[in-house]
Amino acid sequence: MSFVRFTPLHVRLLGLFLALLSCASSFAARIDTVAVWSDSMRKTIGVTVIVPATADVVPVVYLLHGYDGDHTTWLGRTKPSLPSVADSLGVMFVCPDGGNSWYFDSPVDTSSCYETFVTGELVAYIDSTYRTLPCREARAVCGYSMGGHGALWCAVRHKDVFAAAACLSGGVDLTGYPDSWDIAKVLGRMDANPRLWRQSSVISLVGEMDGLAIVIDCGTEDFFHRDNLRLHQLLTRAGVEHTYYSFPGGHTHDYWDAALDRAMPVIIETFSHAVVGGAGRAE
Repeated sequence: MSFVRFTPLHVRLLGLFLALLSCASSFAARIDTVAVWSDSMRKTIGVTVIVPATADVVPVVYLLHGYDGDHTTWLGRTKPSLPSVADSLGVMFVCPDGGNSWYFDSPVDTSSCYETFVTGELVAYIDSTYRTLPCREARAVCGYSMGGHGALWCAVRHKDVFAAAACLSGGVDLTGYPDSWDIAKVLGRMDANPRLWRQSSVISLVGEMDGLAIVIDCGTEDFFHRDNLRLHQLLTRAGVEHTYYSFPGGHTHDYWDAALDRAMPVIIETFSHAVVGGAGRAE
């Protein structure tokens, strides 16, 4: 096990988080399945929204799934306890269907504009439909595997939208996998444009990652572990504050279930800076 910047405040927040979960024997959170229209892609996108049972306006965590998943995967497979977590912490979870997009606006497929969807169209829909805190300090984006890359990509490129990002076992350097996971369908073949592949890997954005609360978490037996360790080392050398975890484990839903628990104290700390100055539309 290794970690950095695991401060006493993080310890206290994690303890409070786990205590709240242990007390939550049942939940009243509502689970909505909605179809959100995307102007950029000219189609509707399935989204699962987990709404905590509270009358207060709430912050939002956007959860991005991995390759071959959909909007049901986080709740149905990765972390079925999300409704209980939502109620315990007073946080809304939003799980969009990202296809196998890697959460880019594809330069080769105009029907794949998931960066625009997640960071613009979806956020606008959620803030106009639910009782949210509509400010960057009350928004975080988290994902695993493909979604881990997407979480950092979207947050770094849209700091006006998100204040925190958690990358769980993320594919942070795409250049090592030119024939895997349909990346070439989104970016085109790497041998035709290696510069685009390098620029589209979040590990190339280290110099732009300041100003965000960042969590990186990857298991020691994960095939992405070396890439995540390198990202952590580059961030450290660049003086970019972040939290890094690496526990025994592989590229599994069980690991991501626990990793979200580890990330939430950092996210909740970020949310504590949000100012209640306005609310989204009442349901």
